[in-house]
Amino acid sequence: MQGILVIEDDKFFRDLVSKKLEKEGYEVWAASGSGEAFKLLEEKKPSLIILDLILPGLDGFEILSMIKKDKKTSAIPVIILSNLGQEEDIAKAKFLGVVDFMIKVNFTPGEIVEKVKKTLKNHYL
Repeated sequence: MQGILVIEDDKFFRDLVSKKLEKEGYEVWAASGSGEAFKLLEEKKPSLIILDLILPGLDGFEILSMIKKDKKTSAIPVIILSNLGQEEDIAKAKFLGVVDFMIKVNFTPGEIVEKVKKTLKNHYL
């Protein structure tokens, strides 16, 4: 079973996305910030990470940078799912190695799941 780490500080949105992914058969681990996220990355081996950019403590860009610099986690595909959507945010995220950048208001939970499925299929062929 493929596992997904969801790093999102908005509990309602985090639970909504997590439940939708679980219904599709994925194992989901949820974190509301960097401390929980790095603990879960140590304990679990997610197949994919969904990452918000606006988080308490370290922001999503800092977390992404640390994930991509660590040999144990650098190959894990990361999808940014955020309210931020300025061109410079998207460019910075792509430079840091995300596979996709999704602006929350533009996607339904079902579309997010489809993006996850497509990303996992393409990444693990």
